[in-house]
Amino acid sequence: MQNFSDDTPVQNEDDLALQTYFKTGISPDDVSAVFPLKRAQPVLQAFTALFHGGFNGVLLRLLVLRELTADVDSPSLSRADINAKLGYLEADALDTVLARLRSTGLLVWDASQSVYRITPTARNVLAALESLLHIEENNDQAEMSYMLTQVAGAQAVGGVSVEQLHHLLGRLIELTEEFSDAIASGSEFQLRTAQQKWHTACDWVEKGSQIIHAITHDERADAATHRAAQAIGRAQSALLNMQGMFSRALNQIERQRVHLGQSGLSTTDIKTWLLQKDDLAALADEALAQPVTPLFITPSEMIDVAESELLAHRVSAVGGALPAGENAVSIANDDSDALHELDHWLHVLSNAKPDGKPVALHELLLPASFSIASYRASMLPLLGDANESALQGATATLARLPLEFHSKDKMHKVHDDHVAAMSVASLSAAAPAITRETP
Repeated sequence: MQNFSDDTPVQNEDDLALQTYFKTGISPDDVSAVFPLKRAQPVLQAFTALFHGGFNGVLLRLLVLRELTADVDSPSLSRADINAKLGYLEADALDTVLARLRSTGLLVWDASQSVYRITPTARNVLAALESLLHIEENNDQAEMSYMLTQVAGAQAVGGVSVEQLHHLLGRLIELTEEFSDAIASGSEFQLRTAQQKWHTACDWVEKGSQIIHAITHDERADAATHRAAQAIGRAQSALLNMQGMFSRALNQIERQRVHLGQSGLSTTDIKTWLLQKDDLAALADEALAQPVTPLFITPSEMIDVAESELLAHRVSAVGGALPAGENAVSIANDDSDALHELDHWLHVLSNAKPDGKPVALHELLLPASFSIASYRASMLPLLGDANESALQGATATLARLPLEFHSKDKMHKVHDDHVAAMSVASLSAAAPAITRETP
């Protein structure tokens, strides 16, 4: 016979009093944060009754309570109804859970009618849990939806608290710091992940702006609530203003991206491919004829080598002899295809006249092979670059063109033999510089 004994804690004389957790001379009643928790003792005891013990016991209690509250046609349940609804559970296990729920006030036994009734506290606890479970199913990457839902619901009934606003404010500040760290890292992969999370957070910010606006204009709210709502508004503005920081960081990475010849592949493509491999070590199978043999050098040998190198440099410097002249190595294929393509690309951009309406990028890039289109696109972030325009050469000429490059984080299909899709981007005429006249 299986043992389904419950692990309900029994209050006894050995339980420590609350005073024993505080320093000598300090009473729990003197701490303002203790009073709200003591006042909420019935609700906290309900959570304790459900979540005390191991995970399997918690799961079983929640399963039974959710099944009992799922039947809304009747406010009461007989034991026969419960046995029919939970017939897949062992009788001893069900009796143990029902006794636990009754002893903690989540279930009430009506002896006059011989039925069970669900208490309002139990329904409130389950309603809070259902909100959390629903948000977990929707995979909210920004983890803001539950807090914003609580604030919206409290505002709708006129009972929003400062603590709820502080939780939302703390989450906004955490997200801002997380995105700032991703931008400072300089990693394209961290930036892409953070930017996707930022878009999710901005969606919730837009939904919550009306709620915060209503709180700030609510005459019934106290000063602390107004201050918390205003702080949330400032945090939301700081979060929304990070779009420019993401764009600048990604453009900087785009300028530094290394392309492998004329293949169109870049180091980012290689890293993405490597991240998709479960076992990187397996790529080296049968690739090395011999295992790598490490060499170890003691500090004494390192000092000897450093000393000999230092003396050799001193001797050559004292002698003053210049090295023998050598012919400069001729650069093969100085008139390369890349230079011709850059000149052609400059000619196309110089003749582009996006007066008024911006010109879609695919109209200028295509038709072309994939490698040439990739090469042309990699040059566009240089437009308007102040550092590059101060230099000499073809890329400096490109930077000084009166054009502006705009791109979005979206893709659209194009009708071309070599390119299937490309980013949504456009070129427009640069705004004329504002000059100040001397009176």
